[in-house]
Amino acid sequence: MDASPNAEPDSIPPSVNLPSRKRQIATYVVYGLICYLLVAYLILPRIWETYAHRHPSFDDNPRLTETADGHPGDALNVALTGTEAELLAAMQTAKWYRADPLGIKSDLKIAVDTVVERPYDQAPVSSLFLYGRPEDFAFEQPVGHDPRKRHHVRFWRSTQIDENRPVWIGSATYDTRVGFSHTTGQITHHTDPNIDAERSHVLFTLKQANQLSETYIIKGFHTKLEGKNGGGDPWHTDGDLWVGVIKQTP
Repeated sequence: MDASPNAEPDSIPPSVNLPSRKRQIATYVVYGLICYLLVAYLILPRIWETYAHRHPSFDDNPRLTETADGHPGDALNVALTGTEAELLAAMQTAKWYRADPLGIKSDLKIAVDTVVERPYDQAPVSSLFLYGRPEDFAFEQPVGHDPRKRHHVRFWRSTQIDENRPVWIGSATYDTRVGFSHTTGQITHHTDPNIDAERSHVLFTLKQANQLSETYIIKGFHTKLEGKNGGGDPWHTDGDLWVGVIKQTP
């Protein structure tokens, strides 16, 4: 049976819609290019300017601590912004113990408690030096039932100020065992080489305890990504400094 001369075709040939499709694609490309230019050359630079103005620069800060006899110590890998009272309160809330000062009594106690496998949550840590002085504060979290293994971090008050509050820069490491120093032969804690994991642990515990209002990362803080500390233990890092901003107290 012949088709009626007035019957409409089943579909419109694709060539009929081709010009409009080209115009539509061209419009999308133009809009995409405009969005890219706005984001890349106006919005992101303005965000970075605001960020750089708000947060302090760590360019002039040392990268490594030193031992009392001048050996390279632990690498700096974490920082916190807050007053002294806010720092102490935040660490306590996150279940970090403030380390006892070094002395005959504390030295004997850590030695005995290590041998008899007895807990010592506030066990002292050896002093490391930054800005020509030992750490202002040292904190730890014990692992197990004696002082052999522990998370610990030392903090120094830096010269940087962030929104009228001091910045505390620190070195966080994980003690794996007690042994003899590879450089001096003294009895000491040996540390895990992955200092980035301990950096993460410090900020994770503070965030979990709801003590931080913000965190950010200083990329490329370290250009030397591996080394050895004063005890001869190796360390390695991705080079970043992680910074936490402690919530302000009313």
